[in-house]
Amino acid sequence: MPAAPGGPRLLLRRLREAMAEPVSPQARLDRIVVLIAANVVAEVCSVYVLRDDNTLELFATEGLNREAVHQTRMRTDEGLVGLIARTAEPLSLSDAQNHPAFSYRPETGEEAYHAFLGVPLLRAGNTLGVLTVQNKTYRVYSEEEIEALQTTAMVLSEMIASGELEGLAPDAGTAARRPVLARGIALADGIGLGYVVLHEPRVVVKTLIAENVEREVARLDAAIEEVRSAIDALVERGDRIGTAESREVLETVRMFAHDKGWLRRMREAVGSGLTAEAAVERVQSDNRARMMRQSDPYLRERLHDLDDLANRVLRTLIGPEAAGALVLPENAILVARTMGPAALLDYEASTLRGIVLEEGGPTSHVAIVARALGIPAVGEVENATALCDAGDAIIVDGVAGEIHVRPGPEVEAAYAEMVRLRARRQEQYRALRDVPAQTRDGVRVGLHLNAGLLVDFSHLQETGAEGVGLFRTELQFMVAQRMPSAAEQEELYRKVFAASAGKSVTVRTLDIGGDKILPYMAKLEEENPALGWRAIRIGLDRPALLRMQLRALLKAADGDPLKIMFPMVATVDEFVRARGIVEREKAYLKRHGYRLPTDCRLGAMIEVPSLLFQIDEIAKEADFLSVGSNDLMQFLFAVDRENRRVADRFDPLSVAALRAFRLIAERANAASCPVTVCGEIGGRPLDAMALIGLGYRQLSMSPAAIGPVKAMVLSLDAAAIAELIDAEMARMHDGDSLRPALTAFAHARGIPI
Repeated sequence: MPAAPGGPRLLLRRLREAMAEPVSPQARLDRIVVLIAANVVAEVCSVYVLRDDNTLELFATEGLNREAVHQTRMRTDEGLVGLIARTAEPLSLSDAQNHPAFSYRPETGEEAYHAFLGVPLLRAGNTLGVLTVQNKTYRVYSEEEIEALQTTAMVLSEMIASGELEGLAPDAGTAARRPVLARGIALADGIGLGYVVLHEPRVVVKTLIAENVEREVARLDAAIEEVRSAIDALVERGDRIGTAESREVLETVRMFAHDKGWLRRMREAVGSGLTAEAAVERVQSDNRARMMRQSDPYLRERLHDLDDLANRVLRTLIGPEAAGALVLPENAILVARTMGPAALLDYEASTLRGIVLEEGGPTSHVAIVARALGIPAVGEVENATALCDAGDAIIVDGVAGEIHVRPGPEVEAAYAEMVRLRARRQEQYRALRDVPAQTRDGVRVGLHLNAGLLVDFSHLQETGAEGVGLFRTELQFMVAQRMPSAAEQEELYRKVFAASAGKSVTVRTLDIGGDKILPYMAKLEEENPALGWRAIRIGLDRPALLRMQLRALLKAADGDPLKIMFPMVATVDEFVRARGIVEREKAYLKRHGYRLPTDCRLGAMIEVPSLLFQIDEIAKEADFLSVGSNDLMQFLFAVDRENRRVADRFDPLSVAALRAFRLIAERANAASCPVTVCGEIGGRPLDAMALIGLGYRQLSMSPAAIGPVKAMVLSLDAAAIAELIDAEMARMHDGDSLRPALTAFAHARGIPI
């Protein structure tokens, strides 16, 4: 198949002219296949487009029977065209009819052709269709010819992705714009309908065809060199400044940046007539297509590194000004690979309707902030950023943990009705705002908020919560670019106490370490960070940090009552030592004439199972206890809650877990030591019902959980649920769960769970 004079560059110029002609999409596509066939001297050129029913349809052909257009269809597991779509790899054959995957379609008239070359139509690694050429002779296509056809395929991919061909198949759309259902895990409750905003917007390559190839090669080389230098600088200073990008990741990106094969492929793409930007995008799309189909998880993880590198080069080529400022639509759904809490807080919360992340679990910091802001969020959605384009309609289901990209009208209508029902339910909950949370048999249950941001305190009035049972102070440190000074901490705490409008606030001292690494602190490499140097352990080993925070809290209280609790306490001695630091700070402030809190109460969080065997002693030493059920369950069952393989292996309503909860409640109550549950279990109506049956009378939860839990409390008979739990636990084994029995109890009595 010798190339015609001018080769691929001439073909690209002619394609550009054809794309600009004021004709119908079908006429334009018909013109394109004629141009390709003429340029590569092939008797046949055909374009197959992947439809939203996952079949490949012949959309245009030069050389085959024209009547087969929009009539010939095949599955992706059928024929040579299906093989190319499935593997996303070019296929070159000298005698196609002898290939085991060959599928004869008599309506096309292709039996006369032997030589076959097909390439996938790719965009962001996703297959949109297949482009083929055929010849009657038995021949082998060269590497240059395959490269030329791949370059041409990129232009066709953009045409398909634009939606221009949607109307050509009246009974179905193209796969490029088809609805997509993707599943992850729920991070923040709620349902959001809106439009995609990419947190790190992909660079839109608007000019595909080069005017001057030599100049494009020079631009590409210069951009590669600039990116390499920038990565080298990051690697060199990474350990010293504690950059958020780990050295290991940067080293991997640097390795790819110096890969000669990667640079060679991009130069070849430019040589075929593409601009430098289009060449980078084409090579990365090929890389994505291959790596997305790898079964090796390590290779699949390297896809993010390659994406990062390609984006760096693209942004260097177009410049920061051309990238443009990000403008949020009114109903924005953020889609990101990953995101920290500071990045989320940079957005205007009033315009956000949802968040979708490729990484991040329910206990991640961004999930905590999303719940605080009341924004539905779904995490661990594989390849989320490549599933959608900016501006696509999208639904975030933070209840089921799934997203719908470009939903059909039926799905959209169903979710719109679901949102209306949730709104009506929220109205019912708001009507309960001023109703005391008291069971049918007169047991009062205190419902409190978990908070970490000033914005959370608006929910105190909205929900009617009695106070804040857990204020996470680490969020202030995590969203800052440097360590907050003592004055900045004091200012925040004064605002917190003022925003509480006299309601009780229980402040937890810094719970950092483990997975909560401050951006300006060097990460300490540990074999098991969750069990390592974190929380109160850091505070006791680095008392200056704890003293600064305690002094800021004591000064901010300004004579009013103050409640402070210490996280991750493993021994009574740790609590006593922390209390000693508080006493020294109080003495210091008193000497310098500051007003001390009228009542300074100190508590311990029960998260480490060792305290279960010191419960009587800690209940005597502490003014109050708070059960951090998330970590307690994780440590009790030796299950990493961030590990999806094992996170569901235990049930907090199992007999073993409930025995631990009951032990804490019984011993704390016997010592007249107030005890609260502030983990996620307290915000789930069924689980909260069990806690009430075990003797807990104070629960702290997210703002969205207050209404559902209060509705449950108002319908509950506390004595009856306590009797049921006692009976069930007496007859069950350790691993058995009370969930079925509790669910049946609630349904039989009409208790909303």
